[in-house]
Amino acid sequence: MRDLIKSFKALSDETRLRMLNVLLERECCVCEIMQALDISQTRASRNLMALYDAGFLKLRKEGLWSLYSIDEDGPEQYALLMAAVKQGLAGNPTAALDLERLKTAARVGTGCARKPPV
Repeated sequence: MRDLIKSFKALSDETRLRMLNVLLERECCVCEIMQALDISQTRASRNLMALYDAGFLKLRKEGLWSLYSIDEDGPEQYALLMAAVKQGLAGNPTAALDLERLKTAARVGTGCARKPPV
């Protein structure tokens, strides 16, 4: 029961839903999430960690990069929730803008802690 509550709490935030939408497209580092959602590094990291702690994401290290992706090996219920998130955000203008910005998002710096210069 605690896992279910934790899962729904993680999904009860707009930023985290937007992150899942982006991560359903592809694996991303923190700076790519920052660029796609146009949010700060602190906000991106905090929300990614909430999704990771709830079991929705997996984390892979590649050198200095921390790469997040949807944990497709998680419980079947999580796959159903991911499908619901994807369907629920279909046609949402904010979610569409996030995906559009993701196309030009790039890894920057050694710690993904800043946005690229404009």
